Amino acid sequence: MTDTILKTKTTEKFKVEEPGLYDVVFLNDNITPMEFVVKVLKQIFNKDDAGAEKIMLEVHEQGKGVVGSYPFEIAEQKGIEATMLARNEGYPLQIKVQKSKK
Repeated sequence: MTDTILKTKTTEKFKVEEPGLYDVVFLNDNITPMEFVVKVLKQIFNKDDAGAEKIMLEVHEQGKGVVGSYPFEIAEQKGIEATMLARNEGYPLQIKVQKSKK
């Protein structure tokens, strides 16, 4: 009798994806001063003077503006810090964290 030995080779392919980014979005209101928005952008989001001014004007003129894109946990933490700072100063600045479209 003859013995037949079969060998099979299995390979698996894994696609590793980078974690998605989330945008931190400031919404315009009629109470929060522009100077305070610039302060938050510089203090929490590490923007320089020109970058903070540009984002603040976008928020003011268009009603909202993306202040940064980060992994979810970082975006959420920065959103919380900015909201707490605004509330401590008595301002109703609203901040959203949403999946980035980039």
